[in-house]
Amino acid sequence: MPIIRVPKSWEIPENEVTPEAAFYNRRRFLKTLVGAGLGASILPIVGCEQSSSSENVELDKTLNKPKLTGVKLNPAFAQVDRPITDEKLAGQYNNFYEFGSGKSIWQAAQALPTDTWKVEVTGLVKNPRTYDLDDLQKKFNLQERIYRFRCVEAWSMVIPWIGFPMRDIIAAVEPTSQAKFVRFSSYYDPKVTHGSLVSLVKKLPWPYQEGLRIEEMANDLAFFAVGIYGHLLPDQHGAPIRAVLPWKYGFKGAKSIVKIEFLEKQPATYWNTLVPDEYDFEANVNPTKPHPRWSQATEKFVGKGPGFSWERKETLPYNGYGKYVASLYV
Repeated sequence: MPIIRVPKSWEIPENEVTPEAAFYNRRRFLKTLVGAGLGASILPIVGCEQSSSSENVELDKTLNKPKLTGVKLNPAFAQVDRPITDEKLAGQYNNFYEFGSGKSIWQAAQALPTDTWKVEVTGLVKNPRTYDLDDLQKKFNLQERIYRFRCVEAWSMVIPWIGFPMRDIIAAVEPTSQAKFVRFSSYYDPKVTHGSLVSLVKKLPWPYQEGLRIEEMANDLAFFAVGIYGHLLPDQHGAPIRAVLPWKYGFKGAKSIVKIEFLEKQPATYWNTLVPDEYDFEANVNPTKPHPRWSQATEKFVGKGPGFSWERKETLPYNGYGKYVASLYV
């Protein structure tokens, strides 16, 4: 049975509401799990609040990562039809459920331990590998790409990522002919990733996992990011390596990846396991296919500083990247 939210008389009209309302709607399904021990107390609505001067200083520190020098902008992905989102806005408006169910998780995410990071690449491959931080930054030819980012909650950004095409990993490990899918697993340690939802580890399918078909991973757009805005990834963006899939809704982009597995069968994924009727495995951006509880025809673009400013834009099929990926879904 669909959940219908009746607006109160004092609430902002739906056509004027900011994406936090969409975010709240996305969390509403958890209320149906009260019988499993989930309560409404873990479902805060987090607004775009102005930071204090001390918080701004703290935020700046989280964004002050080492520069990635000698990286060239890929001319094929150098421009989009909207401005790059302000770095500070992108750095404080994130989804990272291991560290909390709200948007302002950038402080909590600083607990992420990245110094001795390892990424295991395994499964149906001829050459299984384990990469450390140095490998991720030096073994692959890094490039910068400016991509649109579209969240399933109907907000969007434009982000300058630094990283390498996913197909470089494919070439290095050589999947066998049996490998049809790939699964990405994110870092998880209940002693560290103690967000409001993580405390309910026995009720939710941790670690966070996402997946693709091999053909999707091999597409030119599919990208592993190790940097952003000219420097290494801050923790709140999914350091030290995350998936970037600009034609799909943002939840497909697994953060803080520790394992990449090549599989014969389609893997279970986090949101598709929890709410399969709302978050499908494919999750391509599609303005004509509404979410069960909100439209996807338009989006609110986070693009201007110094404060949060939302600009309504039409959602494009495949987030504007149809020429690269539409053939995958014929």
